[in-house]
Amino acid sequence: MNTSSRLARCASIAAIVVAGGALTGCYVAPIYPQSPSTAPGPTSAPAPGPVVFSARLYPANESAAVYGTVMASVTNDLNGRGHFSTNINGESFSGEATRVANSSRDGVANGAGQRGSYINCRYTMNSPTLGSGTCRLSNGAVFSMHVGS
Repeated sequence: MNTSSRLARCASIAAIVVAGGALTGCYVAPIYPQSPSTAPGPTSAPAPGPVVFSARLYPANESAAVYGTVMASVTNDLNGRGHFSTNINGESFSGEATRVANSSRDGVANGAGQRGSYINCRYTMNSPTLGSGTCRLSNGAVFSMHVGS
């Protein structure tokens, strides 16, 4: 190996060492800082909330005729039972509504009034949101019940 090739080789090695040494002090920084990821992460569907049905109670005998049409509300908590409420002649009734055992369509709703009266209803749901039945007050008044709109 001659002297000039040795010098060229040494110069190349020295240049690599100097360049490597110079780069060890460098740090690569992004020009634009990254913003937090806006990509949606895995989410679970929200739990379904209670479903509220309106019910209309139409007089079905003379005892009920004095009250006229009465509005009621059934709230299905989606846990096998719900809440029933109505107001008849200034008396508020509240209680539970449940499905009859072994039936996906038939149910009962019972409410107690704050003055000691009570109401009992039996109904059949013809679809998930529509149904019909009968309600009887403790004084003998009978109503035809229509659930849904």
